[in-house]
Amino acid sequence: MLLISTYELGRQPFGLASPAAWLRAAGHEVTVADLSRTPLPPAAVEAAELIAFFLPMHTATRLFLKLIGRVQAQNPAAHLCAYGLYAPLNEQLLKAAGVSTVIGGEFEQPLLDLVARLSADPARHFPSTQICVDRQQFQTPDRRGLPPLASYARLALNGSTRTVGYTEASRGCKHLCRHCPVVPVYNGIFRVVQPEVVLEDVRRQVAAGAEHITFGDPDFFNGPGHALRIVEAFHREWPALTYDVTIKIEHLLNHRDLLPVLKRTDCAFVTSAVESLEDAVLEKLAKGHTRADFLEALELTRAVDLPLSPTFIPFTPWTTLEGYRSFLRDLADLELTAQVAPIQLAIRLLIPEGSLLLGLPEVREMVQPFDARALCYPWRSADPALDSLQASAQALIQREERARRTRPEIFRKITELVFEEPFCVDVPLASRATIPYLTEPWYC
Repeated sequence: MLLISTYELGRQPFGLASPAAWLRAAGHEVTVADLSRTPLPPAAVEAAELIAFFLPMHTATRLFLKLIGRVQAQNPAAHLCAYGLYAPLNEQLLKAAGVSTVIGGEFEQPLLDLVARLSADPARHFPSTQICVDRQQFQTPDRRGLPPLASYARLALNGSTRTVGYTEASRGCKHLCRHCPVVPVYNGIFRVVQPEVVLEDVRRQVAAGAEHITFGDPDFFNGPGHALRIVEAFHREWPALTYDVTIKIEHLLNHRDLLPVLKRTDCAFVTSAVESLEDAVLEKLAKGHTRADFLEALELTRAVDLPLSPTFIPFTPWTTLEGYRSFLRDLADLELTAQVAPIQLAIRLLIPEGSLLLGLPEVREMVQPFDARALCYPWRSADPALDSLQASAQALIQREERARRTRPEIFRKITELVFEEPFCVDVPLASRATIPYLTEPWYC
C-alpha cells in the first residue's frame, strides 16, 4: 500500500508515520510519499493495491485534486482512500473524483480495518465514509521512508536555525469555533496520544537530528494535566531541546499558572489563533475570547518572557477599511510587528464545506455556491475595494518575502499600501530573528 501526503505546513507528516506504524506492525508492506519534498514514486503507485491520501488541510486537498487523475491513470485498479480532517468535509467531491473510502477523525484503526476488508474482498466493492473519534492505543510513528528532518522547515532563533521535528500529543478539540475545520469532525471531542508514545516519537526524532519539536495539537491545553506531564518529562530527558505549542487565548488565561512551566521547560513560542481584534467578529467566529482577553494574555506571556505568535484572519465579510487600518495600528502600538508572520496580515476567511459559519443566516445569505476548485464557499466584501486590497496585500507579502525582507519591513510596506498619509505610529525595526519562528509561513 502507498500513503501519500501532498502538503503539511513544511513538517514531516505525522499523518503518514503514524498509520505506517500500525500497518507495518500488522505485516503489511507500506510505502510513504511526502510530495511536498519528493516526487510521486511511479513504481509504488503501480504496485499498490491501496493508495491512501492524507488530507489534513485545505491546501493539501486542493493539491490532491490536481494529483488524483495522474494516480488513477498509472493504477486504475487500486482502491483509493482519503483520510484526515478535510476528507469527510469534501466527501462528495472526493468520491466523484474516484475515492472509494473516506475516513475522518482518528484514522489509524479505520485504515487497518479497511486493509482487512480489502484482503477479504478482492472485488473491493464497499465504498464507505467513516468519522471515528474512538479512543486508540497509539503506536510510535514509523518514519522510515520519509525525507530527513533537515529537508523540512527550520526554527529561526537568535540568528541561527535548528532542525525541527513534529509530533502530536492530542487530536480534536473541546471547543466549537465556527470557522475551524476540526469542529465538524470532532464536534467538541479531543483524544490524547499516550505520553510514552509521544516521548518515544520525540526520542527517535532527536536521534535523527531534531533540535526543536513542534507539538501540532489543535490546542495543547485541551488537557492541561496531560500536557504538563509531557513537557516535564520532555525537559528532564532533553534539557537543551526547545519546543512550540498552539494554545487558545482563553486557555492561556485559565491556565496562567502553567505559563512559567512552559518557559522553564524551554518552550520557544506559543502560537494562538487570535483571528481578530474586534469583539463583534470574535463573537461571530465563536472564539471564546475578547479583545481585552487577548491583551491580557499578551501581557501574561510577556511577563514570563514567553513569545506569543498570534495568527489572524483580518479579511472577513465584516471587515471595513477603517477596521483593517485599526488592526494595523494596534499591531504597531502593541509592538507585535516582529511577532506576527507577514502572511497573517492578508489571510482571508475560508468557509469550507461543513463549516459551522454556514449555520449563521447572514453567512448563508452572503456566500456564493460552493466552488469545487477552490474548495470553499466564496464571498465578497460589501466594499469591493477591500477584496482588491486583500489581493494586493497578499501579492506584496509574497514578493517581499522572496526578497528576504524582515517582518517589520514588510509591515511598513503594508501600511504604505493601506494609509493615504504616512503611517504615524513608529514601527520598530528590530531584527526578525529576535523572535523565534518557523521558516515555512503558516497557511491553512
